[in-house]
Amino acid sequence: MPIQPTANIWRNGELIAWDRAQIHVMSHVVHYGSSVFEGIRCYTQRAGAAIFRLPEHMQRLIDSAKIYRMPVPYSLDQLASAVVDLVEANRVAPCYIRPIVLRGYGETGVNPRNAPIDVYIANYPWGKYFADHEQGADVCISSWNRLAPNTMPSLAKAGANYMNSQLIRMEADINGYAEGIALDVNGYLSEGSGENLFLVRGGTLYTTPLANSVLNGITRDAILTLARHFGIPIVEQALPRELLYICDEAFFTGTAAEVTPLRSVDRILIGKDAGRPGPITRQLAQEFFGIVNGTVPDRFNWLTHVNVPVTEAVSV
Repeated sequence: MPIQPTANIWRNGELIAWDRAQIHVMSHVVHYGSSVFEGIRCYTQRAGAAIFRLPEHMQRLIDSAKIYRMPVPYSLDQLASAVVDLVEANRVAPCYIRPIVLRGYGETGVNPRNAPIDVYIANYPWGKYFADHEQGADVCISSWNRLAPNTMPSLAKAGANYMNSQLIRMEADINGYAEGIALDVNGYLSEGSGENLFLVRGGTLYTTPLANSVLNGITRDAILTLARHFGIPIVEQALPRELLYICDEAFFTGTAAEVTPLRSVDRILIGKDAGRPGPITRQLAQEFFGIVNGTVPDRFNWLTHVNVPVTEAVSV
């Protein structure tokens, strides 16, 4: 999806013009993929705009950097405040927010310890990730596996991990699918190229655990919280591929995907209603979108409100 430039980007503690946010071609991140990042959505509501689970996203950014021994020179509160300042300065909502911590220009070589750490935050208009968001996505099982847990850590949202995601997504696209689902190193279900995976069978909600090489998704956690709130039984365990073919419902979650039903897997329609979203998927999605859009109470305190009037919002 094309990026629509905004006025400002936050860089190392200051707002700079969008076109000034540049790095040198010899920056460490360009050659070795040494970055960690976040993806966050800001939603419009009747009274203005609100960012979804901002502290949780900033904590995961800090955690990802810690795993890769990248000292972030800002606290969680400073990073969260920087996001608010940027969104309010650019006056763009709804929007997608992209904080990134990267190793910059200074030294080359595989050992990154002496490369400087730079922190950037950008935001820009962005719409739905899947075109048929409400009808359901047609997906496939990818020929590419997720990385083994002793190769690259899946709990870190690292730029380098998404080379694997790119292979999964491109293969799916070339073969006519909206997305691919990867298996883990043991052949069990893992996740999509950028989404966590949920299944429903017999009224129970199933999802793959973190040990199956999945990212600890913020939206994933929100859906588990909502399921517990509604009294829906939850099972987190290793799941065989074929369970997707015989489940009653299935859906993706993620910042980009939000809550996206799956219509079919490998051309097999999901459930008994011609691949249409099932009742549990609809219930969870309705509550999720109600909270982020401000039509139901924010009972879990997930929203950080920002001063961007709806009348000045950018439509996406």
